[in-house]
Amino acid sequence: MSPQTDDVALSTTAERKVVVQSAGAQPGKDWVIVTRGLKREYDMGGEIVRALQGVDLAIRKNEYVAIMGPSGSGKSTLMNLIGCLDTPNGGEYWLSGQLVSTMKDDELARVRNKEIGFVFQTFNLLPRASALHNVELPLVYAGVGSAERKERAMEALTKVQLADRASHRPNELSGGQRQRVAIARALVNRPAILLADEPTGNLDSTTSEEIMRVFENLASTGQTVIMVTHEPDIAAHARRVVVLRDGKIASDERNQKVTSSLGL
Repeated sequence: MSPQTDDVALSTTAERKVVVQSAGAQPGKDWVIVTRGLKREYDMGGEIVRALQGVDLAIRKNEYVAIMGPSGSGKSTLMNLIGCLDTPNGGEYWLSGQLVSTMKDDELARVRNKEIGFVFQTFNLLPRASALHNVELPLVYAGVGSAERKERAMEALTKVQLADRASHRPNELSGGQRQRVAIARALVNRPAILLADEPTGNLDSTTSEEIMRVFENLASTGQTVIMVTHEPDIAAHARRVVVLRDGKIASDERNQKVTSSLGL
């Protein structure tokens, strides 16, 4: 198969190869995530566990990517590194043109708060606060004024089709609605990437489809979405699927069904 065709595995395209092989070079502005030879090892009581063994990955702005793999494949470790929750033992990680793999904890925290919106399978909402106030919280911590906080929180709730539930508390919302509030909270800082870790893990199949439609809508408006999941039917909603096995990328392919329907 020719490397110029749209349906070739994305990891083999010439452009991505150049990006990941250019060690030390700052990626162009179109690349939101670039890892080069990324490694993470843990010392577990004298036994070295090699969770990641040289991961090369390049993700453009506005991509919708699912990262899959069996238990122990390294997907959770990769998510922690991409989310600036951990640092690698080797290799490079560039996020929005910044070399974050060499940053200290306080620098990582600043980048994490500005560039990444997290969505987890547990909603982590304040039970006595309204949906609007739950979404506002990251802006409260960032010192944003009250009027701007409310405006941006309503903007985020509108993106997840929940503006009409802004005054409702979590116990007045369904599971899918609570997850949409959590997604809105992740969006309120206008992050470079939305990083979702098993976002439908606590939801039934019908509600999971509802949440997948939210991610699809966000991706269609230009939001970069990276979703970590072990469920093939959930990963099937993404436009690109990266599979990890034994700490390495086993495959990296365009989702033909999704991209064909989008005309990509």
